[in-house]
Amino acid sequence: MKKAKGIQANSFFKLGKAAPRRDTRNLRLRTLLRAPFDLPIPNEYDFDAEHLGIPTPMFANDTFGDCVIAGRAHQTLRFELIEQSRLLLITDQDVLDQYFLETGGEDNGLVVLDSLNAWRRNGWKIAGKTFRIRAYAEVDPTSSEEMRRAIFMDLGVGLGLSLPTSAETQINVGKPWDVVSDASGEPNSWGGHYVYVSGYTVYGPVCITWGRRQQMTWAFVDAYCDEAYAIFDALNTAKLKQGLDIVALNSFIDQL
Repeated sequence: MKKAKGIQANSFFKLGKAAPRRDTRNLRLRTLLRAPFDLPIPNEYDFDAEHLGIPTPMFANDTFGDCVIAGRAHQTLRFELIEQSRLLLITDQDVLDQYFLETGGEDNGLVVLDSLNAWRRNGWKIAGKTFRIRAYAEVDPTSSEEMRRAIFMDLGVGLGLSLPTSAETQINVGKPWDVVSDASGEPNSWGGHYVYVSGYTVYGPVCITWGRRQQMTWAFVDAYCDEAYAIFDALNTAKLKQGLDIVALNSFIDQL
């Protein structure tokens, strides 16, 4: 695979998401949401605020274009906190080992969909133990309601972003990612990036990336999110039982 755009463009913020790969067979989250959807969704939600002490490591994404696996690591930390009531120790080397395993040894970035399939089929190793996900489903990035539901149910939402150069300027000065009207707002003018979303405010999602929490607006997501996935690990939480058709999800998983 050729090198993802922008992978080494910045001396600190490394990108690494290749162009999206589409698959019409993918499960859609909206087909699993219960109707009527009677799980109350708050105006703001922050997983990390309700589970204090979760770290936000860089996972070597300041040196390599491993954002897809770094996002996976942030998701795994939270998945296993829910399931095991403890924080795993995930190291930079764990992330890099998986990254270079999937790239074939090159620092070229990854296709998100290919990496999700590898995570589901083969898992990845942390401290000698293999962790797999059950499934994933596409989230409509233009629907803030669908995205808020996915985030609140603690599904582990990952966003693929075609970042404009304005996003580089905004994060450098500690500002939220938002849409600008000048030429620096051109989609993918900086490059592709993958982030894990831990919560949302009234303004938009809050992601964990490059060792920090980054606010973005809903308008930014509409303009620059080119793929979004809800990732399923544990299926027995109270939120999932109330908000999802678990029977339908298990039927899909059985057919994989």
